[in-house]
Amino acid sequence: MSARIPSLFKKALLTTALLSAGVVSAATSPEGIVVYNAQHESLTKAWAEGFTQETGIPVTLRNGADTEMGNQLVQEGASSPADVFLTENSPAMVLVDNAGLFAPVAPGTLEQVGAPYRPAHGKWVGIAARSTVFVYNKDKLKEVDLPKSIVDLAEPSWKGRWGASPAGADFQAIVSAILELKGEKATLDWLKAMKTNATAYRGNSAVLKAVNAGQIDSGVIYHYYSFVDQTKTGENSKNTALHYFKHKDPGAFVSLSGGGVLASSKHQEEAQAFLKWITSKDGQAILKDGKSFEYAVGKGVASNPKLVPLDQLDAPAVDASRLNSKKSVELMTQAGLL
Repeated sequence: MSARIPSLFKKALLTTALLSAGVVSAATSPEGIVVYNAQHESLTKAWAEGFTQETGIPVTLRNGADTEMGNQLVQEGASSPADVFLTENSPAMVLVDNAGLFAPVAPGTLEQVGAPYRPAHGKWVGIAARSTVFVYNKDKLKEVDLPKSIVDLAEPSWKGRWGASPAGADFQAIVSAILELKGEKATLDWLKAMKTNATAYRGNSAVLKAVNAGQIDSGVIYHYYSFVDQTKTGENSKNTALHYFKHKDPGAFVSLSGGGVLASSKHQEEAQAFLKWITSKDGQAILKDGKSFEYAVGKGVASNPKLVPLDQLDAPAVDASRLNSKKSVELMTQAGLL
């Protein structure tokens, strides 16, 4: 009996601390949670470590890709061991949401995130963001040559001059935004032109590397690939520059990384506490101060100072909960890209 006293005392102190912070209720004691993580492993590891340090709640990460983990959750249904799902791109959140597997996000958590960066229905919330950009080789293209819209890349003059990674969840999220903004016919026409004009690569990093090497003039990627490379050797980006389409163009689409609590979770309060922490100023500061170079979406939290500020991107208004990844994949398959 005496051997248990220290551990019980420690647990009581932890619960008291969590109560004071408004993280858990009196009916709950801290228990570990399982996070299905499709975000970058290093970023989520930093979030998990910060959360555990502050709350004492252990976090087990199971890492995978957006679509892979989204489909796994749908297959597991109510028997899933997951408490929380985090993604790189929002279409995977929509997949799980459409299966009715999310619990509503706590109102206090939603209030921590700007309205443009969370779906209106509140079943999940944005945790980070990334901007679509046009990366180009500075020796191949000058500013005057750059396309005014991502739609322009369908023109014959761009044949053989740009690349992308159509099989990746990143690019499929961009296609989902074009679908939402331009409609099915215009999207299919653009994808068919892409099949003719663009070179397919495996991953955004491969696109960046090819553009830097002059193997191709330009490409469509997310912004942070270049910034991350610059913090290392810069060997895959030193010959490139980024063009931001702005003007609410589909090519200015800002993709949300999402977070949601599974309705089947047996640790609802701990799971909600985790989501609340990563969207808090402390959690979002990991984006600001770290080397992921993704955008912070928490209210009152600046992003990394090297980035073009979110409010200067002039991105189109897109409700992330409406992005139709299934239809996008169908259209990309129809166009011969997948």
